[in-house]
Amino acid sequence: MGETIAAIQAMVLVYGIKIITALAIFIIGRWVAKKLSVVVQNMLAKNAVDPAIQHFVGSLVSWVLLIFVVIAALGQLGIQTASFVAIVGAAGLAIGLALQGSLANFAAGVLILIFRPFKVGDFVEVAGVSGVVQKIQIFTTELHSPDNKKIIVPNGGVISGNITNYSANDTRRVDLVFGIGYSDDIDAAKAVLESVVAAEAKILADPAPTVAVVELADSSVNLICRPWVNTADYWDVYFNVTESVKKALDARGISIPFPQRDLHLHNAGALVQQPQAEASTA
Repeated sequence: MGETIAAIQAMVLVYGIKIITALAIFIIGRWVAKKLSVVVQNMLAKNAVDPAIQHFVGSLVSWVLLIFVVIAALGQLGIQTASFVAIVGAAGLAIGLALQGSLANFAAGVLILIFRPFKVGDFVEVAGVSGVVQKIQIFTTELHSPDNKKIIVPNGGVISGNITNYSANDTRRVDLVFGIGYSDDIDAAKAVLESVVAAEAKILADPAPTVAVVELADSSVNLICRPWVNTADYWDVYFNVTESVKKALDARGISIPFPQRDLHLHNAGALVQQPQAEASTA
């Protein structure tokens, strides 16, 4: 009996030390992984790296280190880590085949962070939707629409389609079209547009605005007005110039015609009376 108790005590002592050591490795390793993740994020922040890349790389470092810590802790318990790694690899392959779409989104997220077609704060149009980029995550990109709706787009859809980044350049061109009547004075209308553009403080002098006749349409003579503005001033200028041009054209008596069509009626009375005359003769 005494020998059995001694054997149990020895076993508890041996395995107890291994368990305590494994727990220590896991706890300390997890703490180190978190600290290194924070250190990596701080280093990227000091180098003015995009915040989305900071969070992505920090999270990736933390998870990779945590996997090594778990393997080290299991090895301390006497578990054959080579077999464990093989099992994890096989499980990873099975999971990868089952989650092909998610892995495609992950790969697309990596490409977005590497090539950076847009960054947080840009106004973009991707996968048929548009909005301001709020977050670039591993699997999805989060947008806020102009009417403040939260839109979550899978990264695979972002990469597979066209990406329009309205905030990429410092300046943008505002494209406006105004129609006047065929009986109105074109030179007077162009002078009105030029005066409105000159009075708008947010319009840039270089490149110079363009005011010209662009089309002789069915119901109107169309003039284009294309001033250049800072990207942040785009919508202010668009709305202000549209309203100011309408008021200025009204003040000069220049019409903005509605769509219209000329209808020609022919007298068909003779064609109707001729068959009637032939019937009475018969």
